Amino acid sequence: MEKQDADFDGQYCELCGKMENLLKCGRCRSSSYCSKEHQKQHWKKHKLMCKEADKARPPERNLEPRTDGEEPEKPRENVSPERTGSESSHETTKTDAEDGCVDAATPNGRSSASPRKLAVECIVPCMRKHGICVVDNFLGEETGLGILEDVKALHDTGKFTDGQLVSQKGDSTRDIRGDQITWIEGREAGCEKIHLLMGRMDDVIRHCSGNLGKYKINGRTKAMVACYPGNGTGYVRHVDNPNGDGRCVTCIYYLNKDWTAKEHGGLLRIFPDCKAQFADIEPRFDRLLLFWSDRRNPHEVQPAFATRYAITVWYFDADERARAKEKYLTGDKGVKVDLDKPSDLG
Repeated sequence: MEKQDADFDGQYCELCGKMENLLKCGRCRSSSYCSKEHQKQHWKKHKLMCKEADKARPPERNLEPRTDGEEPEKPRENVSPERTGSESSHETTKTDAEDGCVDAATPNGRSSASPRKLAVECIVPCMRKHGICVVDNFLGEETGLGILEDVKALHDTGKFTDGQLVSQKGDSTRDIRGDQITWIEGREAGCEKIHLLMGRMDDVIRHCSGNLGKYKINGRTKAMVACYPGNGTGYVRHVDNPNGDGRCVTCIYYLNKDWTAKEHGGLLRIFPDCKAQFADIEPRFDRLLLFWSDRRNPHEVQPAFATRYAITVWYFDADERARAKEKYLTGDKGVKVDLDKPSDLG
């Protein structure tokens, strides 16, 4: 197993829940354990998800012999990214988000880049230059469809609730945002594929951490699974983190097959630095979008006319997060706020 960064939150031993001195499964690299013994004890439950995660992983050397006695698959041939772009403008809006994106397609449809390669060669330069990055074919169709099945099953349980705002003045919440949401930690039954996605996001962000300006990323929120029901609902222009609650990177994974903005709407429109320029992002299946969470990226979700699914995770800067905890837990109002589940969200 591979040693994890000790200060990276959001990971825990799959058997006992311990969060310190974790090791990562050398096969799937998405599940963590406090010891090899706990990995072996949990293998009977973990092996199915481990094999699915292994299918979704880009080819790279496992750091620890497999516990199930299977031989590693031979690496598939990598294919170089087909394109990277420049900024889009108000005059030349790119609705397929070509600007600042990478489409690293392989024959089986998943990204050819390892988490480290994706972070270093695509995400870090893109975020530094544009504050926005789009990655297509992030996990591949098979894994993406598995995540979509998890999300639809969750939706069918009726556990989704109307999205909420921290403060409401004048307009009702439904006038501002029309999504329905539920929060997922990753351990819940029936959420194994969502857990796999969260682990892959963590891998990518871990390799970005330390290379994104002043930020020291050491934790994240739970995953917010969101559904716009397709009746023309959207979310008005807003900022995810306008008041320094600790969130520095917004990370969104889309799950919408055969989506076209012309027919279905639902674009995410970002207004970088409040300038006249904007970037339109279609919520396409297996697409990962990252952008700065603060006032540099006001954005809106335009009305959606088909059911629109997305999974969002926010990553924390250690210093801002600590200041926010002190402010909200010991402030003048004395109101305790659950900062792991921010409500005023994008």
